[in-house]
Amino acid sequence: MGEDLSGAMTSLTLRVGDLAEEWDRTGLIPPELLRDLGAEGRLCAEVPEQYGGWGLSSLHSGAYTAHAGGLCSSLRSVMTSQGMAAWTIQRLGTAEQSAGLLPRLTGGALSAVGFSEPGAGSDLAAMTTTVRRDGDTVVVDGHKKWVTAAHYADLLVVVGRQEDGAVAVVVPAGTPGVRIERITDPLGCRAAGHADVHLDGVRLPADSVLGGHGLPTALLVTTALAYGRMSVAWGCVGILRACLSAAAAHATVREQFGRPLAEHQLVAGHIADLYTAEQVATRVCEYAGRCWDEGSPDQVVATVLAKHVSATQAARGAATAVQVLASAGSRDGHTVARAYRDAKLMEIIEGSNELSRLMLAQHALSAPGTP
Repeated sequence: MGEDLSGAMTSLTLRVGDLAEEWDRTGLIPPELLRDLGAEGRLCAEVPEQYGGWGLSSLHSGAYTAHAGGLCSSLRSVMTSQGMAAWTIQRLGTAEQSAGLLPRLTGGALSAVGFSEPGAGSDLAAMTTTVRRDGDTVVVDGHKKWVTAAHYADLLVVVGRQEDGAVAVVVPAGTPGVRIERITDPLGCRAAGHADVHLDGVRLPADSVLGGHGLPTALLVTTALAYGRMSVAWGCVGILRACLSAAAAHATVREQFGRPLAEHQLVAGHIADLYTAEQVATRVCEYAGRCWDEGSPDQVVATVLAKHVSATQAARGAATAVQVLASAGSRDGHTVARAYRDAKLMEIIEGSNELSRLMLAQHALSAPGTP
């Protein structure tokens, strides 16, 4: 990496400036900015340096992701998408596929990953997208919903069924039969480029399938989603930090009944709750990041826990921040108003709260010593 992490964070702050509100209002991050950031390796920081990435550890990548999340959740969502695509290629692809595709993702090409379908949200085993072999080609048919960053994407990593297993296939967005239909009115992360992706008889070379063979659906999905869950968790830490900063600043200068809001105990209690939420989310993410970096057997459950705790705390914390700022934070585009909408979305994507709770309960019930 050509600069230290703190320098990278400062640089990103300068690039975003005060534009996050405008991006939220218009629903668009300038694509040229995204391509510039991508070409600098800023959108998938864990890609090894040999492929043009920064080669960050999970823990350091998380700190960078939290910083981005505090600036703009839409930008962080694009980073999550790019990182998920790169992670999936690294984990499932051959050495040749990694060597061919990863430098594109660190060279300015943008990517998106398609999981959910009209009839397959949390239950991804119900996917109906198919990847059919036909000689030295494959044919992809299906419909993916709510694909983050698909509006910007040059490459789509699409998960579908092939014979008795599941595969991930890399689809250039300009391939005949691909139609990307933008979602124009998302609740949150309005500039993240959410779109539905329609795939009608999309014919590709057989080596577009990562690894060239199928895997059990659960294994493929868990592998690909793991990075996304960690990125979302750290992004929620950023949301909480932005909310805490905005609420504390407002409570210090805004006066009611002759005293700053911060001197009123109930308001001070809100600030304390925000601080607690940020600390809890940070610590659970740090633990998960260490599990990733150490290859701990607790990595899977730690990732689910980090995503669930951080998303839940961010949604509650953003609501608290809006309460503290009241009318000052209730206009569209304001930091805490954006956070309120963005954080709610985080409780749904990459594994809903309900699904996360089920996974955590299954882990607890199967743990040694459970009655």
